[in-house]
Amino acid sequence: MSPSAETTESAPAPQRPLSSRIPKVPFWVQILAGLALGVLLGWVAKSGDVGWLTATLQHIGDLFVQLLKLAVAPLVFFAILVSITNLRQVNNAARLASRTLLWFMVTSLIAVAIGLAIGLLSNPGAGTGLTPKDGKAPEEAGSWIDFLTGIVPTDIITPFTELNVLQIVFMAAVAGIAALQLGEKAEPVLTISRSVLELLQKALWWVIRLAPLGTVGLIGNAIATYGWNLIGKYATFTVDIYVGCALVLFGVYPLLLSTVAKVNPLQFFRGAWPAIQLAFVSRSSVGTMPVTQQVTERLGVPREYASFAVPFGSTTKMDGCASIYPAIAAIFIAQIFDVQLGIGDYVLIAFVSVIGSAATAGLTGATIMLTLTLSTLGLPLEGVGLLMAIDPILDMMRTATNVAGQAVIPVLVSAREKILDRDAYNAARSIGSATSAVEGADEKVSVPVATAA
Repeated sequence: MSPSAETTESAPAPQRPLSSRIPKVPFWVQILAGLALGVLLGWVAKSGDVGWLTATLQHIGDLFVQLLKLAVAPLVFFAILVSITNLRQVNNAARLASRTLLWFMVTSLIAVAIGLAIGLLSNPGAGTGLTPKDGKAPEEAGSWIDFLTGIVPTDIITPFTELNVLQIVFMAAVAGIAALQLGEKAEPVLTISRSVLELLQKALWWVIRLAPLGTVGLIGNAIATYGWNLIGKYATFTVDIYVGCALVLFGVYPLLLSTVAKVNPLQFFRGAWPAIQLAFVSRSSVGTMPVTQQVTERLGVPREYASFAVPFGSTTKMDGCASIYPAIAAIFIAQIFDVQLGIGDYVLIAFVSVIGSAATAGLTGATIMLTLTLSTLGLPLEGVGLLMAIDPILDMMRTATNVAGQAVIPVLVSAREKILDRDAYNAARSIGSATSAVEGADEKVSVPVATAA
């Protein structure tokens, strides 16, 4: 053996950096750990009346939500603007858009029908011990006139400062359509818009990485503030909402995927679970939008179509907030106020759910959608106050259902139109064997680069 060979054999192997030797914890495990820690700290704060711990949990949760909201307004505007202009790269863009809207409405009708059926079978307002005097009308009541007139902003600044997503969507849609009409002349503006969108998505990914910490604050504060006793009064109503959302999430969506899209539903959940899980803890469809788009693309949906369907769906596709919740809530409030609802009222609830779902984009949660439903039915708006205390607990499951639907429809439409990459769909990462979409998102922010038609 030569001396050089001996030297080669005896030379120590280079050591890997310490960071590479530390095993990565999957993002979904981090979220579950944050959830468990939040429950524990919330219980300690509630049972021991630890005021400073409750305040700390609230500050942590509020800070996480504020960071999410910080990017919402510009993110929605540039995402919608860029996504509309990207449609020119897709064959049969008008057909894809119309099919997307059609399936949005179909699934919304199915969801509201499930909500009505559950509400009629369970009688959620019976035996709660609640009375009309326990509620109060919201400061801002929704109506069809307010909804229709509120779509068009009075100026271009206020929608961003007041975070009125519905008006932002309107302005972005107008700008996107105008850019399509201008063609090459609009390309300099679109180039800047794509760069801004990529910057916003990059920054939002950093915020999303803080989701486990935000989960500790949000869940812990909810338990420390409301405790378990509050849920007792709303037990049937809470169970109804969770059961209704679960039936849509784990029943309707898998059925559509298997029968209409002809794909394996379990594979969908493997790929989409990071977005669904983040939606559950963040309670924000728009804040989850980058993750939703990332997992949708990894499920084989063409990027040009996903960049349109997901941002549009994140502001209008609300099966949890706009279909299941208002249906059960209307029955709950009618029973509290001893108002009899008829078949015509149930038809109105379905109509409001399909047509008015975009109303949820304007403000946090489903309060505006509920007031819109109650005012249409002529039910007392004081009923909204009855549900405000329990709303954060309900909003977690509602938002998870919303986001799942926002990923299901692009997959379904792509499969029907034969543009779904089925190999990519079947190869979507398992939540148990790999880190989630969040882990590798920083390496590649999914902003398609459009070319002139």
